[in-house]
Amino acid sequence: MTYQPLPISAEAMAHQRDWAKSLRAQIAGGAKFAFVNADTPHEIFHAMDMPVVVNQWWSSVIAAKQLSTWTLDRGAEMGFHDSLAKYSAMGVISALDGDPGKQPWGGLPDPAILCARQSSDDQQRLFQLYADKAGAPLALLHAPAPAENLPRWWERARDDWEALYGTARLDLMQAQIEELIAQVEGITGRAFDRDGFGAYMERIEQQELIFEEASQMIAAAERMPVRIGEQIPNVMIPQWHRGSDWAVAHAERFRDAVADRIAQGGAVVENERVRMMWIGAGLWFDTKFYTAFEEEFGAVFAWSMYLPFAADGYIRRSKGDYLRALAARVVTMNEQLHQAPWANEWLVKQARDYRIDLAVVLVPEADRPSGYCTNFITEDLRAAGVEVVEIHADMVDARKWDGPAAKSAVTDGIRKVLDA
Repeated sequence: MTYQPLPISAEAMAHQRDWAKSLRAQIAGGAKFAFVNADTPHEIFHAMDMPVVVNQWWSSVIAAKQLSTWTLDRGAEMGFHDSLAKYSAMGVISALDGDPGKQPWGGLPDPAILCARQSSDDQQRLFQLYADKAGAPLALLHAPAPAENLPRWWERARDDWEALYGTARLDLMQAQIEELIAQVEGITGRAFDRDGFGAYMERIEQQELIFEEASQMIAAAERMPVRIGEQIPNVMIPQWHRGSDWAVAHAERFRDAVADRIAQGGAVVENERVRMMWIGAGLWFDTKFYTAFEEEFGAVFAWSMYLPFAADGYIRRSKGDYLRALAARVVTMNEQLHQAPWANEWLVKQARDYRIDLAVVLVPEADRPSGYCTNFITEDLRAAGVEVVEIHADMVDARKWDGPAAKSAVTDGIRKVLDA
């Protein structure tokens, strides 16, 4: 039986495409938008009805449109060195170049504010260059290291986040969020509604709990019901609009569609023999890679970080202080996904939950925030009994992608699993 995509997957992608294309019309009508990194408090902008374009999402679209080679080569001509973290740099390079014919949907208008968390050395300078071009203010958030690294962060982060992250770090992040609120108030002319913000944060919690239900169903399913290439847009597009009526409703539709697929016995492959996890950001210029092993080997990619992180990375129960809970959400967000000891411990737990046989670890060597933990991840997964294949490539740089070699490496890993 041929695999049938969930109809709501196309709905999610159409929603984001239409939203992006409508941004210019919104700007013409008086709206102002923010250009931000993924690990910043989007919630402040959303709560004040300010559209948000996420840098890493924009990079993924550039790559998916097969524009990464041109953009990165153009960046080299502009003087950017090749060791930049491409996932965070490419969207900025594209905006600085400003050629509408080489940007998705004609490119972006100038943002009214930019926001980045200084989770890597290059972010401050990259965003400052874009801010100077746009004539817009830049809000930079600090990324201080924790005093100690406590185990099982995904459990403690939901309720015990004050002790987990440390009062001094949360004080700093909350103070910077307050400064950001004042900046956005000045740009929009609107006052921040603190009571309304609490209700909005509760809707985000509702959305993430729905995604957690979907993740648990997929992990427990006898056979994988939905490809990760569909999981990702159904989760991340609502995450970019988190807490909105559409996002919560779409999360519910996705969960229900997954439940229906499982109840009907539907599966990615009828004869599932190997269950795999993809560790790293999406391979945005070649998402068909995720389906390349299904027919021949019955090997299916069952896991990517996006769905399970919706719950573990975002649920922070407020205890009546919603700005403090927001500070706890963002203070270590990127590190928990990509840095030791947080990422490797969490990934071993996820591999066990999803009954993973083989992990494919993307190693983007020029991307320090995404690549520094890969050796720890590989070692800990192997110690847990999971076969591991490392692919040295970049999530958005198609110039360095050797598809046949990557496919051969994963095929060898699958054969080791099947021969064990």
